[in-house]
Amino acid sequence: MSAVITGVGSAVPGAMDQAGLWDNFFRAHYGSDRLAQRVFASSAITTRHGVADPRLIDVSAWTTGQRMARYVDEAPRLGKAALSAAFAAADLDPADIGLFTVASCTGYSTPGLDLVLARDMAMEPSVQRLLVGHMGCYAALPALGAVADFVVARGRPAVLLCVELTSLHIQPATDEVSQMVAHALFSDAAAAVVIRPDSQVAAGTGGLRFVDMVAVADHSTADHMTWDITDLGFRMGLSPQVPAVLARHVSGVVRDRLLAPHGLAPTDVAGWAVHPGGRRILEVVEEQLELPAEAMEPSYAVLDRNGNCSSATVLMVLEQLPATPGPVVAMAFGPGLTLYAALLHRS
Repeated sequence: MSAVITGVGSAVPGAMDQAGLWDNFFRAHYGSDRLAQRVFASSAITTRHGVADPRLIDVSAWTTGQRMARYVDEAPRLGKAALSAAFAAADLDPADIGLFTVASCTGYSTPGLDLVLARDMAMEPSVQRLLVGHMGCYAALPALGAVADFVVARGRPAVLLCVELTSLHIQPATDEVSQMVAHALFSDAAAAVVIRPDSQVAAGTGGLRFVDMVAVADHSTADHMTWDITDLGFRMGLSPQVPAVLARHVSGVVRDRLLAPHGLAPTDVAGWAVHPGGRRILEVVEEQLELPAEAMEPSYAVLDRNGNCSSATVLMVLEQLPATPGPVVAMAFGPGLTLYAALLHRS
């Protein structure tokens, strides 16, 4: 038996144009700092989305409690919209789900999103639930691996939801480049995937079969990407050395550990869903794996239209891939410094 992704759905809150965010909020936030302006201008982002548009409400001085209260209000609506889209795409009733997994690093509450949304989506009271918290941008892939294992072991469908509300964590202005980059990149979104046992999937339906997953954590660079809880929300630390670290690992992880054991090379891959952590991250992957420019187009398109939505982003790229039969690679990166890569196959 194998696990097959049969439905993907996503949802975003209100749109915020990148140029308008700079002109009407961040320019004053940074006192017209020229470096901050360059960071925004070079982001490769046109539009982002947020439940808290800083041009309308400045949360940078809010306490963590205030930010979490807003998360509790906003996250269920966004999560429900993404779940509804995924279930519709999979043509599956939520009551048939055996495991409901939620990943998020931008907010917490108890009862959590998993319990609230299981109720709101009319899942069975007996549904098993799993909450994956604070793993950061790569969380979708280890969560997907756990969900796929459940589907194979139990022979029941499951659903994974990633919800991230990064707009709730705008920090007070400093001269730190890492804060400028975080303010220029991050965005809000929810994305969900429905996974079924292959025995429940009709031939020729075009689902994505889960094949394999690998990971590497470079503990020597653990301080290069951090996500700390403070009295003023969650604060990102982001070293400019991150792309260089990823460059050391991408080829070995993808070529040697993920593809080669299955008799594959990057040229055999029909679709690439690479987490758009930023423009330079995508450039590094393209360079190290010697990919044609068109292979990265879905990732660049999601970055342009949505920014970096943390754990939800790689699933949003997966949703945008053309329905070309063959191997598909999904990759995501985050604190640790961690790289996850999954091999899927579209029938």
